[in-house]
Amino acid sequence: MKSLRYTSSPLLASRTPVWRSKFIVAMLLLAFVGLIGRAVYVQVINNAFFQRQGEVRFARTLDLPASRGRILDRNGLILASSVVAPSIWAIPEDVDKDPAKRRQLAKLLDMSVADLNAKLKDEEKNFVWLKRQVDEPVAKQIAELKIAGIYQRREYKRKYPEGAAAAHVVGFTNVENKGIEGAELSFDKALIGRAGSRRVIKDRLGRVVEEVGDEVPPVDGQDIQLSIDSKVQFFAYQKLRDAVTTHKAKSGSVVVLDSQTGEVLAMANYPSYDPGDRADLSGPQLRNRALTDTFEPGSTMKPITVGMALDAGKVTPKTLINTSPGSYQLDKFTIRDTHNYGTLTVEGVIQKSSNVGALKIAQRLTPHLMWDTYTALGYGQKPELMFPGAAIGRVRPWKSWKPVEQATMAYGYGLSASLFQMAHSYTAFAHDGEVIQATLRKVPEGTSVHGVKVFTEPTAREIRHMLQMAAGPGGTGQRAQTVGYSVGGKSGTARKQVGKGYASGKYRAWFTGMAPIDKPRIIVAVMVDEPSNGEFYGGAVAAPVFSEVVQQTLRLMGVQPDMAVKPEIVNNNNVEESF
Repeated sequence: MKSLRYTSSPLLASRTPVWRSKFIVAMLLLAFVGLIGRAVYVQVINNAFFQRQGEVRFARTLDLPASRGRILDRNGLILASSVVAPSIWAIPEDVDKDPAKRRQLAKLLDMSVADLNAKLKDEEKNFVWLKRQVDEPVAKQIAELKIAGIYQRREYKRKYPEGAAAAHVVGFTNVENKGIEGAELSFDKALIGRAGSRRVIKDRLGRVVEEVGDEVPPVDGQDIQLSIDSKVQFFAYQKLRDAVTTHKAKSGSVVVLDSQTGEVLAMANYPSYDPGDRADLSGPQLRNRALTDTFEPGSTMKPITVGMALDAGKVTPKTLINTSPGSYQLDKFTIRDTHNYGTLTVEGVIQKSSNVGALKIAQRLTPHLMWDTYTALGYGQKPELMFPGAAIGRVRPWKSWKPVEQATMAYGYGLSASLFQMAHSYTAFAHDGEVIQATLRKVPEGTSVHGVKVFTEPTAREIRHMLQMAAGPGGTGQRAQTVGYSVGGKSGTARKQVGKGYASGKYRAWFTGMAPIDKPRIIVAVMVDEPSNGEFYGGAVAAPVFSEVVQQTLRLMGVQPDMAVKPEIVNNNNVEESF
């Protein structure tokens, strides 16, 4: 049988030219070469854009948190420290839906199952915080559950061993470990340290699959040593709390200064708060009233008025001042004493706290001299304390003073100051006429401290003697006396200003003084706001707190007693100071 060739059939014969098939093959080869060239261009020559896009989607820089520095008291005891407190997060889509496991997780996180499910509801998210900064034992229990989609991040949480007693000094941090109040805020830059980092590749579910680049280790924050003595701080807070409670007062403050170095040994306020409980960090209890609240200092200013007059040669300690009949008419205003003290020496004006005597002494001075002295003592000036919220107070320019304003300033009305400013100004009497800078940082042993000369040394000694008389028999601050140590100070009582006038039945009571009186080692200022339990004079309300704080502080500092074991008097019948 004869074989057939398909090409012999006119229907099957190909009429395509040979060059055409070769052209198609050549074009296909050219296309593949173009694709190869494009791949080389994208992958090798110009790959930066695509790498950048890949990094945006999958590369992450993870922070390695640094441990915040500790805050220590002057003796090295811890006031604030950081402890490991992991934070719990989740990828909602991956979380095990087993109800039993979720109940266990919710219990450990101290939340309801409903709240937990609400956080995990949106499965489109690839990161959800479940709870920040849990205790490490709790974090370990959560890890032991081995629930898919639940992860932990290493973080730190602040602990405050002294609690409410030192809260206003130490302050607190937020959940991001940034200082918000107190020393935590003042020294935040030094305490916070520097976070480290690591570069990683994550998959679409947020899981780390590869580490890229070098890891930068974190640098922990510096430790800060304050001038605060935690024992003095706690004792002052305790006695202040008792006084506020006993006298049914609104609030109170105590400041303790080292009169030789200017160090703040204690600064307590009541009511206070627990800095470790972020659920209750709001409201008036957060105010460091010793620094932020200003008021008319009242009789505390009388020793300053007398000091100016002594230095100016206008009076001597024995100069007689007629205060009869216990009042003084100036313009349309009547200035009164609580009693008619008759003729008093300058010493007696301080001892009896006579308003009339103080204004008559001030009338011998010029407004310019008074303003210069107030300013030099720190009134109307921002305290150089590196502390947030410290109030400036107010002393109006002397050129605008009227005669009645000059008179009232002599006994502490018409200007405003904080309790800290009052305590600080008394360093001029305790440090032989020099007002020294106050500090919250511990001063190295043996450091020689010098200040600004405001009064002469003889005047400072005379004022200390007058302050001792004011705290002794016949004075307004008899309850300030303490066992074993000589003290001197000035009580004060002032009506609270409300609007443009003074409120009836609302007072501030305070006492500012020093001990031992011949060579003062500490200055203590106490203020009680709105005592309402029958007593409101500074000598009755604030002076007993001063007495207890002085005695305990000097003992803790190892200061030897300078007088007999028994106090000079035990008389509780104070002379009522004028206000």
